[in-house]
Amino acid sequence: MKFKFDSDQKYQVGAVESVVGLFDGQAFVRNQLIVPTGATFQVVPNRLDLTSDQLLSNLQKVQGDRGLDQDDKLETLTAKVETLRGEEDITFPNFSVEMETGTGKTYVYIRTALRLYETYGLRKFIIVVPSVAVREGVKKTLEVTKTHFDKLFGKPPYHFTVYDSARKSQVSGFALSDGIAIMVMTIDAFKRAETVIRQSREGLDPPIYQLQETRPVLILDEPQNMESDLSVSALASLNPICALRYSATHRNAYNVVYRLTPFDAYRQGLVKRIEVASVVQQDNENLPFVRVEELNATKRTVSAKLSVHKLMATGKIQEKPITVRSGDSLIEKTGRAEYEGFVVDEINPGSGFIRFANNQELALGGEQGSDRDAIFEAQVAFTIEEHFRRQRRLKEHGIKVLSLFFIDKVDNYAPDDGKLKLMFVKAFDEIKQRYEEWKDVKASDVQKAYFATKTKKTGETEVLDSTGKTKQDDEAFNLIMREKERLLSFEEPVAFIFSHSALREGWDNPNVFQICTMREVGSDTERRQQVGRGVRLPVNQDGDRIQDEQINVLTVIASETYERFVAGLQSEIEREYGKEGVPPPPPDRRKRKTIKLRKQFLLKPEFKELWEKIKHKTRYSVQIDTAKLVADTVAELDEATISKPRITVSKANIRVDEAEDFFEPIVLSGAKTAVDLAGRYPLPNLIEVMESLMENTSPPMRLSRRTLLEVFRKTAKRGEATENPHEFAITAVNILKAKLADQMVNGIKYEKDGTWYEQTQFAEEIQTWEDYLIPSEEIAGVGGTHLYDGVKWDSPTIEKPFAESLEKMANVKLYIKLPDWFTIGTPIGRYNPDWAIVMDDPENDEGRLYLVRETKGSLDLNDLRPDERRKIICGRKHFGDALSASYRVVTAAAELPDGGV
Repeated sequence: MKFKFDSDQKYQVGAVESVVGLFDGQAFVRNQLIVPTGATFQVVPNRLDLTSDQLLSNLQKVQGDRGLDQDDKLETLTAKVETLRGEEDITFPNFSVEMETGTGKTYVYIRTALRLYETYGLRKFIIVVPSVAVREGVKKTLEVTKTHFDKLFGKPPYHFTVYDSARKSQVSGFALSDGIAIMVMTIDAFKRAETVIRQSREGLDPPIYQLQETRPVLILDEPQNMESDLSVSALASLNPICALRYSATHRNAYNVVYRLTPFDAYRQGLVKRIEVASVVQQDNENLPFVRVEELNATKRTVSAKLSVHKLMATGKIQEKPITVRSGDSLIEKTGRAEYEGFVVDEINPGSGFIRFANNQELALGGEQGSDRDAIFEAQVAFTIEEHFRRQRRLKEHGIKVLSLFFIDKVDNYAPDDGKLKLMFVKAFDEIKQRYEEWKDVKASDVQKAYFATKTKKTGETEVLDSTGKTKQDDEAFNLIMREKERLLSFEEPVAFIFSHSALREGWDNPNVFQICTMREVGSDTERRQQVGRGVRLPVNQDGDRIQDEQINVLTVIASETYERFVAGLQSEIEREYGKEGVPPPPPDRRKRKTIKLRKQFLLKPEFKELWEKIKHKTRYSVQIDTAKLVADTVAELDEATISKPRITVSKANIRVDEAEDFFEPIVLSGAKTAVDLAGRYPLPNLIEVMESLMENTSPPMRLSRRTLLEVFRKTAKRGEATENPHEFAITAVNILKAKLADQMVNGIKYEKDGTWYEQTQFAEEIQTWEDYLIPSEEIAGVGGTHLYDGVKWDSPTIEKPFAESLEKMANVKLYIKLPDWFTIGTPIGRYNPDWAIVMDDPENDEGRLYLVRETKGSLDLNDLRPDERRKIICGRKHFGDALSASYRVVTAAAELPDGGV
């Protein structure tokens, strides 16, 4: 197979010509062999004749032509550098090209170098990369594009080399070349003083001096990894005429000359579409869950942001973020006794961990409490099955499918008994039985791995197996990094590749169709980097790019919900592109406003009479039929569904909104059980758990242990209780509370307790949002009847139109939106009724009606939430039975005075 390249892709040509346009006006530089002053060597250098003002003018024109914001200055970097002439301040301009991963930025910058030679005679280029993995990818692209570029540019004098410190003549060959010379270097090869290129040998000048005198154009691949002071100093040490920076994830975008955003690439079909298979744990709160999201240190405090399973007032367990400091107890933070022993003992941002009093220690991005091994099993099995299915579909198109695993720890795979390796073999051998074409294939033949370690000699990152360098490691490295064509051939059995972090950047393969992320997402751009390994459009056995959208789909098998994955991907892009890539949130146009109490209203006889009728506080009494409570609870509990704890897989397609630059998930398939976790966990004291849930959920209630035990003894769901103890407990408690609340409310009795609300409790001023107010103003003798000069509403569809109607009704003399402190005690919490109204009595010309009204969207109480319905029942008995006041539920002001229920 030979890769084929299309020279007419407009977006790539645009990126090339944007850089070429920066040097408009530069005279063509003829090759000239010179001896720099004081040197013992010769060079054929680049030369830049343009002034800074001319470069800036060209930059602004390019930016204007591309629809980019125009910069008002050149972004330069400066560092003190040892040169042939002693220490000098080296300053060089920087220009950025932003291209989404998988759209051919390496092709683009090689072609750019050739165009700069063709147009201006610039001939010395150094491609600087952050790692060996990226270096190998660049080298491969240089090799496979040589024939293509020879044809495109008419066989230019074009030579490239990968820097090797052991080849003493290599730098001289680069410096003396009168054609196009491209050298690929890792930044580690020249970053530190002890590197070979900076050393003087046999009385000769350090080789880096000769490089400096060539005045190279630097091409920085993934420059976000070269932002440290030491890296900037290293780049300056090459004395470049400029630096061209190419990345999809710039940390600092210096003088952007071209931008192809992820959304542009996605919409134009330049990359694969993405779908996310979410492999998560469901209905399993039986273990204390903790995930470390952030570790933060300031001058005064050290803190951590954790995700935990928090007990909500509703009784549900939800994953919530919390901030903790030393000494904080997760029991108190979550309301769950399951976190016994999780008291923060140490937070160490420098070393990247948090430790608890129970000696549990978690690294940044790490988690405990989820069944990680079960999730891994499901991810591995799903990836293999998806691989088999896709390969079966794409075989007829001549496409070989690859799957890439990003694993959590090297030691979980590298040893022969590594658990991920064993999981893969087990799942492969089971699943292949269902696919005739795979039945005779051995798991050991289809997988290879590559990991990263540091060599002592040069400090460069090498791609090695953590168990040590072997012949097998060399074979894997060569196959994955250097022999892409062989890897994509049907004759090569390897189709599953395992890595940890060595290939987050710089490596990709067009035929990666599955990426299984088995490690926590740590850095700001890790999702984008991981996805980027597989978004390039695939090729067939002839090397032709495939343009079929039905084929070009990358499946990411993630150990998080697809909503969280997409939100994370979006936030990473937003951090990168800001306003250019993501539309800004709508401005907050809301304004604060103060409404004032009309004190004169408190003196009106209508208010005094109304207040006398409704101000009284009450106490209540209830009666409980325990036998009926148990029977009713057991009857409903026996009909309830108590889900088993499980690992599920669901899939969603990621779509880009057509109007705005925004990713959104579109569900493709509902959650399907992949691993059943029932019965894997120790059975707690269920009665204690139920007792705790009764008291720590809203409203808090208490029942005797005997009653709770009676429910457990009589239910037919005891088997489910052993399979999923927490789910059983929360289901039983929710039913118990509902039955208990119904009993208490239906039999409740109120009586005055001798106390009342005082008029003095009305605040003289209330601040709120202007958007949530309607004015209460007298117009033509009508309106202006609210106790305050404005009405704060809570519901735009019910309360707002109700208040607007009251303001227009001539028969309404005064009304109050009852304040939050005006509440009635009920067995299910405090109840705050909506409105108190004084209006004319239609049957008595001199009479007044004094009303309390609750506004709802329906007069059928069964349409309301259970607690809303129960509070209304309590309101009726408080106002009607104890205070002899008129209380009803209405949907609109037109139902006053006697409508409603």
